[in-house]
Amino acid sequence: MRRAMREAYDENQAAGRLRVPVAAWRWAAGSGLVPPADAGPGRWSRAVVEAADPEQVRAALRGPIGAGVAADRLTEALGAPLRCRPRVTAAAVGHLAGAGLLVRLGGDPAFPDVHPDQVAALARRRDLPALLDRHVPLGPDQAARRLGVRRTDFDQIAGRLGWLSPVGSVTVDYKRQGGLTTVPLYSAEDVALLPIVRPWVDWRAVRAARPGTRSPLAGLNPVVPGRDRVTLAEVARMARVGRAAVVAWRRRHTDFPAPSGGTDVHPQFDRPAVVAWLLAHDKIEVPVAMPSASLVVVGAECRTFRFRLDDPHLVLADEVEGEDQLSGWSTDADADELAALTAGAFGATVARLTEPGTGPLAVLGQVRVIERFRSGSGGLRVTLAWPTRLRGAAANGPAGGVVRHGVPYAGLGDECVCHRYACGGLIPVTCCAEHGDAASPVLEWHPGGGVRCGALADGRRRVTAEGERVG
Repeated sequence: MRRAMREAYDENQAAGRLRVPVAAWRWAAGSGLVPPADAGPGRWSRAVVEAADPEQVRAALRGPIGAGVAADRLTEALGAPLRCRPRVTAAAVGHLAGAGLLVRLGGDPAFPDVHPDQVAALARRRDLPALLDRHVPLGPDQAARRLGVRRTDFDQIAGRLGWLSPVGSVTVDYKRQGGLTTVPLYSAEDVALLPIVRPWVDWRAVRAARPGTRSPLAGLNPVVPGRDRVTLAEVARMARVGRAAVVAWRRRHTDFPAPSGGTDVHPQFDRPAVVAWLLAHDKIEVPVAMPSASLVVVGAECRTFRFRLDDPHLVLADEVEGEDQLSGWSTDADADELAALTAGAFGATVARLTEPGTGPLAVLGQVRVIERFRSGSGGLRVTLAWPTRLRGAAANGPAGGVVRHGVPYAGLGDECVCHRYACGGLIPVTCCAEHGDAASPVLEWHPGGGVRCGALADGRRRVTAEGERVG
């Protein structure tokens, strides 16, 4: 009796039919070398299997790599330092495979073997941090790292305050440290969104909390289950817009969440529903990394070094006799180099500081490191300070450099061709017979675009206005 021909094959049967490893068939299907399953979930028709070239399927598979190796390569792709982001783990590779971003070629589904070329392609994606946040849940220690806070602070957030709920769990065998333990898992996106959806919390203070100190979160009241609500004003703070903009959104969009409490004049809305709406309408974004500042410092003997400060905090004084301060998270190596550059008798010069939301500025000397401490989350925060009168605008171009204006002690002649500024100062050019040598008349130099420059410009405007009224 003739045996009936098989009309549909699962992956094992298809690999057996072609006499190739199962991993090779999985990779051929996942990479598009063979058509997708056409006879049901995970099943291919006989026509598709018989049309596949066994040698081509076999050759496409290069030695699979383990989940641990893949995790290390993805971590390396994230770059250093890993500020407020945990390392990619072998379990994370399992989640990426489950999301269809990697093809499981073999091994434990939770820690799969994967193709090195596909890992390399994933590592090159610019949205890799966002993909990790979207598809890889975090344990409590990882979540604390993602938020940049101490583990004890995260326990308050997820426990006492009730700001986060687990999205799953995993059983971990700690063997001698307690045996099998169920560990909750949290959405990385929800963790990263906390500073946005809880804008009234001083997150800088929480992240900078020193080991052994009382948590800045200790005085906050927990959320009443089912009553985590926000007003229109708080929605506006989340989206960094005015309250009127939120009122307009509510009027214009029929899918804006309905009130869940409050009054007609002061309605209240369910916070999770509002956050979901803001994300869906691109009013807020999940932060994938801390903002950073680029700092170019020139020290003694003209030594120049470029630094990166994460989560920069720049406080500028209003008075000429005040002091400016800049703080941010740094690596140990950068902090040591920065301290060495600023340790000279006259401090150091900031050739260029570029911080999100501000124009590039520079400082003429006397920049010093006034504090460096390690927070409870293990990060190193460095604070620099300088006299306000030395702060000015940075020169155009990536190299930076401070712009200086010279105010002549004597009036300018008609022959002067130097570039003039609103403060009454100028930068001499060599072709100017009057100021080319910067010696006659004597110039009072100050940083351009700083407090001193602005005060001189305001004084000149007042004098001009008074002269016009008198005239």
